[in-house]
Amino acid sequence: MQTIAVDMDEVIADFNTKMIRHFNAEFGENIVLGDLAGQTIQQLRPTLREQINRMIGEPDFFSDLDVMPHSQEVIGQLTAKYQVFITTAAMEFPASFSAKFQWLKTHFGFMNPMNFVFCGNKSILNADYLIDDNVRHFTHFVGEGILFTAPHNIHQTGYRRVDSWQEVGALFL
Repeated sequence: MQTIAVDMDEVIADFNTKMIRHFNAEFGENIVLGDLAGQTIQQLRPTLREQINRMIGEPDFFSDLDVMPHSQEVIGQLTAKYQVFITTAAMEFPASFSAKFQWLKTHFGFMNPMNFVFCGNKSILNADYLIDDNVRHFTHFVGEGILFTAPHNIHQTGYRRVDSWQEVGALFL
């Protein structure tokens, strides 16, 4: 049975919508998703990088992210044909572990929690495919990296790309 590793933030969890809302409230700005075209919010506002990272690093920041449309249905279908693991580079924000784990149990409770992988460097993953929004996780990954479109990666090339969970379903099912 082939294995698919699936990233959490900006792949199954809508990180940017909450990030923009909190950023605008905290810093009195009015940025929109389109402002992130080709960059992260930290790259958009480099002088605020530390404050942004502190905000993201709050223990409950990841607790109430919206679920990406159709991700639950497609992943549910994938689990019948593939070994599926949710993989998140939680070590970037270690205080996020509990919130991310609870979020996964709430929204992907049909999966075995032993298939939730909290790591730093995803090159250690032994999977056939990695669906991720960040190409840095494809470096040294032995399987095929599949880029899930997010505002910050729209200019990235060199990888198979999917724009939605419906496209993931069409690719694998």
